[in-house]
Amino acid sequence: MTSTQAALDQMISQQVRTWEVLDTRTLEAMQRVPREPFVPAAWRSLACADCALPLPCGKHMLTPMLAGRMLQALGVRQGEQVLEIGTGSGYLSACLAALGGRVQSLELHAQIASLARANLAAAGAASVEVTTADGAALFSETAYDAIVLTASLPIYDPRFERALKYGGRLFVVVGTGSVMEARLVERLGASQFSSQVLFETSLEALENAPAPPLFRF
Repeated sequence: MTSTQAALDQMISQQVRTWEVLDTRTLEAMQRVPREPFVPAAWRSLACADCALPLPCGKHMLTPMLAGRMLQALGVRQGEQVLEIGTGSGYLSACLAALGGRVQSLELHAQIASLARANLAAAGAASVEVTTADGAALFSETAYDAIVLTASLPIYDPRFERALKYGGRLFVVVGTGSVMEARLVERLGASQFSSQVLFETSLEALENAPAPPLFRF
């Protein structure tokens, strides 16, 4: 076993599984997608560490544990249309594709989008399309089986749930400060949705997302 494979196995067993990610398909997808190719060269030795590694434009990769919880919650199935808001390095995109998703990923920053395309091409993730666009300006309706936001919404924005097909799932982190709610929203019908709080976490806010008004005396 190579040191890279050993680090990946340790990441999954000691980080991902211990944070209640036990779904077999999720674990197998993360096992098939190496993290090193998606990590900037200067940080590659920490590719499997429990930390949010830096990316260009002041952004960061999701930790392995959070990526695992997102993947498990969405439960992407073969052939499903998936929308990712915030491509980052492309690692989560590749995992979604490994689960069988046809992934459209929107990335606001052209530099990061270009980096993700190169990473995904090198990894052979052909079912991922990265577009340089502002995900906060989404206006799609009934288009996706699954949607994941890799940055938080300071206040909940129903535009994202409206972009779900019937039976579709949305993973989103909502709130401000150090404690936010990770939610799974499912579309049940034309105007029917269910929402479940899965756990507490903290993520940087999605750029250009609506925010609560500032309090003034």
